[in-house]
Amino acid sequence: MIAAAILSLGAAQIAMACADASSAANPSGTKSTAARHAAGGAQAKPEPGNKASPDALPKKQAAGSSAAEANAQPSPAPAAAPVDANGYSVTISGGYETDPADHGRPVALIAAALGVPAETFRQAFSGVKPAGADSGGPTTEEARANKAALMKVLAPYGITNDRLDEVSDGYRYNGSKGETWKRTPAAAIAIVENGVLKGVKITNAGAGYTSAPTVVVTGPGGKVTAKTEIVFSKDLGMNGSLKAITLP
Repeated sequence: MIAAAILSLGAAQIAMACADASSAANPSGTKSTAARHAAGGAQAKPEPGNKASPDALPKKQAAGSSAAEANAQPSPAPAAAPVDANGYSVTISGGYETDPADHGRPVALIAAALGVPAETFRQAFSGVKPAGADSGGPTTEEARANKAALMKVLAPYGITNDRLDEVSDGYRYNGSKGETWKRTPAAAIAIVENGVLKGVKITNAGAGYTSAPTVVVTGPGGKVTAKTEIVFSKDLGMNGSLKAITLP
């Protein structure tokens, strides 16, 4: 009975997260579908109810409570880039785009954290039936069914119930409250030799990027947009981090 109760709670959280996300991304109340491009791999526990938009994954909370509140963070506002002694500054913006089909859910991060392809996570999530936005959460039986649907696809990849919960908690958020999944902004500085821009050095790789951010180097001679590359990882603290910045 204890095991059943735990499963029910996990599924309920997933369903609640989904409802919150879809209500934010889909004001009409339509249910959102599984999410975006995968990359890398890692562990994470996406919870069943997160089928809605911006709410990534649910946490262990009772139905009716805000599933995303604990770990969600407000969207970070772009910080003013400091200007160095040579008159150069590096601005990093964007990098949080998701596939429209995912309704705001950061599938690339979730799948990478779980260590499975994005399509595999989408397949697993397709079996989840989130509760309606005003339903107060799924019933015990619905929660159990949702959890079973997820684990049926993910368990063969070595993903445990605990890992699924961990990842779900890491990317859970309530889009209807203007929250986003956890993000750490990256930072970089210009490499200048004899007054000439030679490159860009990453000083903080950041985390939580789902797409390559835009990097603009501004100096005495004008602005240059650099090419960026991100990398995914099973380590939530490094998942979706900036790997390289290259000048054109």
